[in-house]
Amino acid sequence: MTRPRKRVSLALQGGGAHGAYTWGVLDRLLEEDLFEIAGITGASAGAINAAAVVDGHAEAGSEGARERLRQLWSAVAEQARLSPFKRSPLNVWLGDWSLDNSPGKVWFDFVSHFVSPYDFNPMDINPLRRVLAELIDFERIRQASGQKLFISATRVSDGKLRVFRNSETTADAVLASTCLPHLFKAVEIDGDDYWDGGYAGNPVLFPYLFESQADDVILVQLNPVRRAETPRSARQIADRVDEITFNASLQRELRALSFVASMLKSGAKMPAGFRPLRIHRIDADVGLEPFSASSKMNAERGFILHLHALGRQAAEHWLADNSALVGIRSSFDATGDMEFLPRSRPARERRTWRLPGRTGTDS
Repeated sequence: MTRPRKRVSLALQGGGAHGAYTWGVLDRLLEEDLFEIAGITGASAGAINAAAVVDGHAEAGSEGARERLRQLWSAVAEQARLSPFKRSPLNVWLGDWSLDNSPGKVWFDFVSHFVSPYDFNPMDINPLRRVLAELIDFERIRQASGQKLFISATRVSDGKLRVFRNSETTADAVLASTCLPHLFKAVEIDGDDYWDGGYAGNPVLFPYLFESQADDVILVQLNPVRRAETPRSARQIADRVDEITFNASLQRELRALSFVASMLKSGAKMPAGFRPLRIHRIDADVGLEPFSASSKMNAERGFILHLHALGRQAAEHWLADNSALVGIRSSFDATGDMEFLPRSRPARERRTWRLPGRTGTDS
């Protein structure tokens, strides 16, 4: 007897080449055929993965989505052969995937403080544009009705978030979501310029309150929330600032969703359509811990495949530990990584509580 599939939505964070880790996660989840994916939201690399899943699924179901993801990351790795950002011979010899000592990367980090992409890349050449044109059928995405797509981008003029839905999704929308301003010119859409979606929604979650029939959200989070040690070197400090920046919007949305759930639980009146969402998270804190932030720009085939394997392994562990909770309750306590305590309340008054797999403070 065929078991019914559980309806879920996916939320895919950005992270450059580390998005191949998300490919591995998705590959394993789609292989299981346990879930019916009602919607996907993504930013930056998460937007690329999301578009590939919706396109492939519209063409040939779960196997079509898996194949489109494979094609996408194979094409990204092929384009990387022409990248000026190469590992140094020492990093290759040590088996280190970072680009910290890459001559091209070191030179670019210095020059980018003085020269913008409007100067060194006036033709706005972006290898990803060709990849998207060859592999993704955006008309099929715009016509797709089985899965809702939400791609976030940041409007340059005022820093506000724009969410592109299925009917608005184009190659430019995806390129806008992936546009790092020190690498590429802003992407113009409908008279407005856009930068990477990770600044304003990484990924955006609020559409799932109103525009999805799934009450469970599986978040794939690439940027670590916590670091055990305070960074000391200039590079470490810059990397940590980026991690905090690209997690900030997600933290705010998780806080808001937790607030909505608590208010509904208490019986408070909320606007029509508000409902609690069950949150599940597959994070990369352990899998990506050995890699520096510079490795986000390393799309070598060997690294891409290594990240894919790590993502599949993480999904395997999550399926074993938490898949049974989908449709029942959250397997991730979003408040565990947030501080709700008033400033005036002494820390000793905090009461410790525990959910399976998580520890936090009850205020």
